[in-house]
Amino acid sequence: MKISVIGTGYVGLVSGTCFAETGNDVICVDIDANKVDKMKEGIVPIYEPGLEILFERNIKYGRLSFTTDLHKAILNSEILFLCLPTPQDGDGSADLKYVIGVAEDLGKFFHDNPDIGFKILVNKSTVPVGTSEKVRFAVKKYAPDFDFDVASNPEFLREGMAVEDFMKPERVVVGTSNQKTKSVLEELYEPFIRSGNPIFFMDEKSAEMTKYAANSFLATKISFMNEIANLCEITGADVDKVRIGIGSDSRIGKRFLFPGIGFGGSCFPKDVKALINTSNENNYDFQILKSVVEINNLQGIRFFEKIKLHYNCKIKGKHFAMWGLAFKPNTDDVRDAPSIKIIDLLMKAGASVTAYDPEAMDNFNEMYNGKIKLAKGTYKALENADALIIVTEWNEFRKPDFSRVKALLKKPVIFDGRNLYDIDKMQDFHFTYYSIGRNVVKF
Repeated sequence: MKISVIGTGYVGLVSGTCFAETGNDVICVDIDANKVDKMKEGIVPIYEPGLEILFERNIKYGRLSFTTDLHKAILNSEILFLCLPTPQDGDGSADLKYVIGVAEDLGKFFHDNPDIGFKILVNKSTVPVGTSEKVRFAVKKYAPDFDFDVASNPEFLREGMAVEDFMKPERVVVGTSNQKTKSVLEELYEPFIRSGNPIFFMDEKSAEMTKYAANSFLATKISFMNEIANLCEITGADVDKVRIGIGSDSRIGKRFLFPGIGFGGSCFPKDVKALINTSNENNYDFQILKSVVEINNLQGIRFFEKIKLHYNCKIKGKHFAMWGLAFKPNTDDVRDAPSIKIIDLLMKAGASVTAYDPEAMDNFNEMYNGKIKLAKGTYKALENADALIIVTEWNEFRKPDFSRVKALLKKPVIFDGRNLYDIDKMQDFHFTYYSIGRNVVKF
């Protein structure tokens, strides 16, 4: 099939590359000429494990190409995937200006080229319920008689696992009321669901709601476990044992039960707030999700308070090492990362930070304009630090040389926001060790 992917962020680039991998001819469109030129040279603009190999292979075989020319892409495609940013407005709603703007551009082109044949527009961006109707209206405003359809096909990609999630999806959700669109998209996705995982067809609004509901539920699980962890600290229970105990229940499941310092990234915070906004617009008070947001906001502050209380509220002049900046491992994404909140609180209190992250330091440096010192390696970050703060659970942080860590720190103190280490091991090494929902080890 001939496909255009409009927008080459995480979703667009992964989607376009994976569609090309199954033999389709894919044109990726972006307005950033510099980015397009780099992609033509085989440079992947994001860090996503496994993407580079597929990216280079499909460019080599001519199945994946890049352009800034939207009109060229339209003429050479039967399916147009809209993978555009939907930034969060001040009220928490998703800003649809890019989606609607492209839809209007498509409508104008359809008006001027009425004989180019049936086109399927697919919203793959995470968009509020009713967006398919808005896209359809925006196109029809300029091309009322053109033959096209608008479908919703939300993505369920985890950053760091996006290629695997796309190539072997647990499910594919398609919202369409058009039988021709259903047949085309069913054929397109057939190679991805050969192992038997389902493709669900439903109306457009239900598909749009499904994406928000899924992310909001997962965010709810995270905030619930963080609340349990906070209560464990007060009562003396061990959250790791509680997590194992409830996770063995098939109705609950093991995933997303790890307590920490809150969720971040480009999806959960934005999607939860967007669903709350949709609820408000429909005069419904979604109380659970409002609590999820509040709990998540407080979790990083609670972690900072542990650091502050350890030093009797006197951290001015203290210097901390930080391991991890990305909101999760296996990505360079720092959007809404918990590290931001913790660093801001530390700096406001007069402390300084040297940080290390395997992939996210360039993005973080852009955000802070060089105000945060960045180390060239795990152990370099520890030099002359009063304590170590762990924010992201990268694999390389899981089994460090604790003797070396202890020797490099001024004092053997670790504040672990991801519960990476065994309590008994910390006692054996004589570390003062703070974690989430577990007993404090003090020396």
